[in-house]
Amino acid sequence: MDPLSDGRSGRDRGRDPSRRWPRLSAASAAGLLAPPSPRWRGALAVLAGALPALAFPAPALWWFAYVALVPWILLARSADTGRRAALDGWLGGLGFMVAVHHWLLPSLHVFTLVIAALLGLLWAPWGWLVRRLLGGVLTPGRTAAALVVLPSGWLMVELVRSWEGLGGPWGLLGSSQWQVEPALRLMSVGGVWLVSALIVILNTAVAALVAARAPHSARTSLTSRPPRTSRPSPTSRPSGTSRPSRTAAARAVPATAGLVAVAAATTSAWAWAPPPEPAGRMRVAVVQPGVMDGVGGADKRFAREEELTRGLAGRDLDLVVWGESSVGYDLAERPDVARRIATLSREVGADILVNVDARRSDKTGIFKSSVLVGPEGPTGDRYDKMRLVPFGEYVPARSLLGWATSVGKAAGEDRRRGERPVVMKVGDGLKVGPLVCFESAFPDMSRHLTREGAQLLLAQSSTSTFQSSWAPEQHASLAAVRAAETGRPMVHATLTGVSAVYGPRGERVGAPLGTSASTTATYDIPLAQGVTPYVRLGDWPVHAALGVLALLCAAEGARSLRGSARGRLRQPAPEPHEPHARTAHGSPAHPGR
Repeated sequence: MDPLSDGRSGRDRGRDPSRRWPRLSAASAAGLLAPPSPRWRGALAVLAGALPALAFPAPALWWFAYVALVPWILLARSADTGRRAALDGWLGGLGFMVAVHHWLLPSLHVFTLVIAALLGLLWAPWGWLVRRLLGGVLTPGRTAAALVVLPSGWLMVELVRSWEGLGGPWGLLGSSQWQVEPALRLMSVGGVWLVSALIVILNTAVAALVAARAPHSARTSLTSRPPRTSRPSPTSRPSGTSRPSRTAAARAVPATAGLVAVAAATTSAWAWAPPPEPAGRMRVAVVQPGVMDGVGGADKRFAREEELTRGLAGRDLDLVVWGESSVGYDLAERPDVARRIATLSREVGADILVNVDARRSDKTGIFKSSVLVGPEGPTGDRYDKMRLVPFGEYVPARSLLGWATSVGKAAGEDRRRGERPVVMKVGDGLKVGPLVCFESAFPDMSRHLTREGAQLLLAQSSTSTFQSSWAPEQHASLAAVRAAETGRPMVHATLTGVSAVYGPRGERVGAPLGTSASTTATYDIPLAQGVTPYVRLGDWPVHAALGVLALLCAAEGARSLRGSARGRLRQPAPEPHEPHARTAHGSPAHPGR
């Protein structure tokens, strides 16, 4: 076969190449890629940005994450200018943040939209990069660069917004794959960051394939450069011949290679990543009292927790875990409460990990603390929560943003922060690492506890304010991600659900407790030993992304310098100054003089 031909018979060469792709005809491709009217473009950007939220619980359409960014990418690449693409990125980021955090609206009201608009700005450079690399008629080189640069840019957005002061790493794209076994194996290699990057590569490749199959009229409408007007060459080929088809195929090669690379990375991680080594078992009970509202809610909750815990006697437990804010009194000031919990510990034959949300007697301010209580009372092991929820537990720049308390349920008084993580010993010397509330969203905290020797990770949480939203299931799913990253099982214990337990591979252990349950559950949890590559190497995908963006900036800078140098060289040289010519009869201006 002629290597320059497209493999079609002579009878078929005159046909439109798009007819070979029945799922994406020329008309449908033009409809997908034609720029929308300015009137609707902003609304479409917000909607396109919101689509990835469907991959997270409660919808949990994990497979949708692999194409959820495609409409957003196609919209940004169709922008007439880089500024318009940056605006598409910002509006899409706003839509994403509102969709993922919509359950905050009843608590923060309009302030939720303000925060989403500010954080959405982080996606403005990403939208500009989409147009820079994928806008106009695609070339193999720019497509290949997009498969590396766009995931790196996305990781930078996730990294910056993961800072506690900006709300923390809630809704990282990779965490949508919490129930997908190959993705969990990848998390043990590069954490949630690696999975986020691979998801963006898949979306970029799919968007590039769609753009590559677009008819010429749709592609040229995306570029800001006007088409050249020149006479057709005598040797030019008519539309529908093999050369346009070969060009489209060449544009599709890098995108197809990106899909193959993701499949190869997943397969390699599956074969290479060392699975956790079994190291015995641990028997843990979770106490979930349910919603206790109204006057005396703290007292009613504690009474219900006592009742449920007594029912655990005789189950040969290693540890009993209560949820966040399960005790509303400082145990040093209320020794009677401490004695009641110690009595429960003796009855069930296991230590009890409670969570105290109260003003401390030995320090100034209110702390949220995980406190271990044994048969003789508090053991002395205490962890004070280090990373607080913005507006929920403190108001950033309260002197400036304190008005948020008047429009929502922002914290009336700032909680105080702990100083260091703590690994506690329970039962026969088993080591556990406690976290409180949304600290389970931070990959570095669980990784640090694992390095400190924790055999079991614990998260004490309460999402009672958001019972009817997606928040409880989203929060519980994060425990699977942290377990897979560290190779350590994790218990997610809440006051009001969802409580769940995951093994060292991120697999679910036992049945979760839903938001309507007021009960206990006992779990036989497999323990593991060994160190995952992610615990050993840390956030290497983020570091690699930083390197890629640094190289991009250097390349763009060098390109600008070369362009400036060429521009100076192309400037015409100034004409030499010559004296006026004179004749024998005078000057040209004044003949005869």
